[in-house]
Amino acid sequence: MTRPPETPDDGALDPRAEDPGAMRPWRRIPRRDSRRIHVGGLPVGGGAPVTVQSMTNTPTSDARATLDQIRRLEEAGVDMVRVSCPDTESTDALHTIVREAAVPVIADIHFHHQRAIEAAAAGAACLRINPGNIGDRRRVGEVVRAARDHGCAMRIGVNAGSLEKHLLDKYGEPCPDALVESALEHAAALEEHDFYETKISVKASDVFLSAAAYRKLAAACPYPLHLGITEAGGLMSGTVASALGIGTLLWEGIGDTLRVSLSADPVEEVRVGFEILKALDLRHKGVRVIACPSCARQGFDVVGTVAALEERLAHITTPMTVSVIGCVVNGPGEARATDLGVTGGGAGQHMVYVAGSVDHKVDDGGMIDDIVALVENRAAELAADEADGGPGTAHAGGSHQSA
Repeated sequence: MTRPPETPDDGALDPRAEDPGAMRPWRRIPRRDSRRIHVGGLPVGGGAPVTVQSMTNTPTSDARATLDQIRRLEEAGVDMVRVSCPDTESTDALHTIVREAAVPVIADIHFHHQRAIEAAAAGAACLRINPGNIGDRRRVGEVVRAARDHGCAMRIGVNAGSLEKHLLDKYGEPCPDALVESALEHAAALEEHDFYETKISVKASDVFLSAAAYRKLAAACPYPLHLGITEAGGLMSGTVASALGIGTLLWEGIGDTLRVSLSADPVEEVRVGFEILKALDLRHKGVRVIACPSCARQGFDVVGTVAALEERLAHITTPMTVSVIGCVVNGPGEARATDLGVTGGGAGQHMVYVAGSVDHKVDDGGMIDDIVALVENRAAELAADEADGGPGTAHAGGSHQSA
């Protein structure tokens, strides 16, 4: 006979209360065990939260324009920013950019090893390089020495569109084996100089190729991995491709940092990156709006309400979930699983839920202002609790790793 589970003694803590994921094992994502490095003061790998990156598209030599764009990226929540350094004017400006940016700055280097040395001296937190393009072993050694002297990490950036000739000759075309072999060759070049503060990417515009290459690389080395689908496309197509490729890998526990590469405003890259992490419950920064697609049953304009809430709540960084459901079919159930919720009702009167329970009714005209006020007040309460060493953020819908 199967023995029933034991009931904890009075006063004993049910372990599921400490770990809500124990009640929902399908939500768990066991992450790949990787080496931990630091990009500036930011940990990458080794179980640290997955970080979101973007890249400026202003001329780096124009420090003011670049910093203005970095400010916008910081407001969107970016964890680190990459800037291109193709010339001495750019590495000269990097001194100012690094000093005034609030997040670690990564210098993107191609071909000129001297630019890498200058960027490290300017205070870059990381150098994005392809050692095969830097030059011979002596030049690679000079770059490593500069990185070590200035506390710089490095990212080996392998791209299907710029594979080495000997690998294209060997494999005939870009393929997972070719990308991984390139990455491991470059990692070995750094290891020859006893350098291990390294993260690696093996990007391609083809989602299948990228995913296969990352899986193979994840099994072949302990380095933290930077995820991305390179040249993914415009805002819509690039978001879909990135969500599929990056999201699939993260779901498998692969990946320590990411960039969503879009032909769009770089701020959109950050937003999409965090949305991918929110969907997988890996990080939860700001308000996640859970909304129905709307139908003839809706008691209010769901689409317009969601658009307005997302715009007016974009400044909130506190992790929170808000459900916006047009009718009572799924509305009460969704509201019980979110921090705040609104469900469409009749005669222009809609039910508002707080912490999963019915709280009050609101009419069409005041609904958006009401929800915004509730979110802002709750965010302020949680921030005050955290400042006082209190319990911090609690979610009705399960445990979330805050940003």
